[in-house]
Amino acid sequence: MQSYTSMTLEEQLGQLFVVGFWGTTPSPEIIDLIQNYHIGGIILFSRNISDPQQVLELTESLQRSAKDAGHRHPLLIAIDHENGMVQRLGKAVTQFPGNMALGAIGSEQIAYAIAEATGRELKALGINMNLAPVVDVNNNPANPVIGIRSFGEDPLQVARLATATVKGYQAAGIISSLKHFPGHGDTAVDSHYALPTISSTLQRLEEVELVPFRSGIEAGAPSVMIAHIHFPSLMQDKVLPATVSSAVISELLRKQLGYDGVIISDCLEMKAIADTLGVERGAIMVLQASSDLVLISHHYTLQRAGIEAVRSAVQSGELSPEMIRQAVERVLRLKERFLPWDRLPASTSPAWVGGKEHQELRDRAYNLSTTLVRNDAALLPLRLEANERILVVFQQTDTNIVEGKHSTPDELLLQSIRQYHAHVDTLSLSSRRTAEEYQEVLQRARESDVIIMPTVDAFLDQQQAQLMNSLMQTGQRVVGIGVRNPYDLLAFPQLRTYLVTYEYTQPALAAAVRVLFGEIQPQGRLPVTLPALYPLGHQASIY
Repeated sequence: MQSYTSMTLEEQLGQLFVVGFWGTTPSPEIIDLIQNYHIGGIILFSRNISDPQQVLELTESLQRSAKDAGHRHPLLIAIDHENGMVQRLGKAVTQFPGNMALGAIGSEQIAYAIAEATGRELKALGINMNLAPVVDVNNNPANPVIGIRSFGEDPLQVARLATATVKGYQAAGIISSLKHFPGHGDTAVDSHYALPTISSTLQRLEEVELVPFRSGIEAGAPSVMIAHIHFPSLMQDKVLPATVSSAVISELLRKQLGYDGVIISDCLEMKAIADTLGVERGAIMVLQASSDLVLISHHYTLQRAGIEAVRSAVQSGELSPEMIRQAVERVLRLKERFLPWDRLPASTSPAWVGGKEHQELRDRAYNLSTTLVRNDAALLPLRLEANERILVVFQQTDTNIVEGKHSTPDELLLQSIRQYHAHVDTLSLSSRRTAEEYQEVLQRARESDVIIMPTVDAFLDQQQAQLMNSLMQTGQRVVGIGVRNPYDLLAFPQLRTYLVTYEYTQPALAAAVRVLFGEIQPQGRLPVTLPALYPLGHQASIY
């Protein structure tokens, strides 16, 4: 391994930062950070992506800049490509199911296969680190930020699938990252916008939240990401995020769990940090707490300010040179293991990225994940006369639900349904619907034979819940499809026909439509419980 002592202070500190930029080619700002600040890590987002060859040329260009600048190891090039609704690469790669869909399947073999296939595609495009999997146990239905990004609410199942996913990424040669330590599943606040608090006791954390992290660490996870969450049971003195807490990182993760891999912060530009400590102070405290990588995803001025704040803290003695040494050595060990200069990808994107083999794996997984929660009226599979009419109704929402590049649920669902039935109409109500628009939908519903309504977090949205209940009162046959969180049935418990896809991606909705029309049998099982429903846990089917 490259000796820590042979590096200047600026080279050492550069290895401890991961930064992002705008554009599909390297920006002048990112080149400056690579060449003059010795930045060792880059994070990509959808704003950096257009097609496979462009991504490969971008990562090649970034690595060439680092090599020309004298970097002794390649750059970490990271992305948080979780699959499902959180995927940054769009059509550049295969669209695989997200975690909750995999939880509905419950198969370690499929979780492994999808992680390996995802990792192979990322690596072929020059991306060597995926900030995944999410191993949070989603035990709070009102969680605004995890939800379907979790494998489910059972800690042991989350642990099983997390382990399989880590091993799949290892097989592909990709650095994975367990997140969000010590657990983000029981929050009702999004740390992008504020600092959440989880009041669980340490015993509760041990029994629930920490179970998947222990399993993933035992499987050899090369990195762990820390959450911007306050845990009073662990951090009794100050109201601070775990990201900057020695009690969480040094004591719990490093000492009690014995973790000696690379620890990365969540982005310091999230308001849980930016509006409390500030990015510069946060960067110093992240490293003081025994983390290794400081993530500043977006703004060049904040990235430079963070680096300079850390350098000043080292020079003043506020930050221990020994802690910097340990962090740099952990990062260099990671790079020695995964990133030799002679193993960078070829210059042409291979044809198998997004190709037939991975598409077949994708379709098999989506078919297995589609979950028929309720079929009490034996309405499914649909058996319609040629002249019968289907009405697809969608209530738009102001909720910020899009991660990556996706079409809206009504567009995708409509395309799939029309492949099976000729007479399909659609109506979409805006979030600022008028009384006249509402009455028009109900009138059209009465004139139709089957009504299909996709819902997006309807259990948190009164307008969607009201619309679904009104449609049911028309006396027509109504099918609800939860195209995000499965909890929507809580908002209209009298609905007799309810499917869940866990995401509104095209292959997920296509699989749901195959179930609607009887081409495949539904095989998914809810990885979360829906309390206060009748009959509890019922999954009726005539298949």
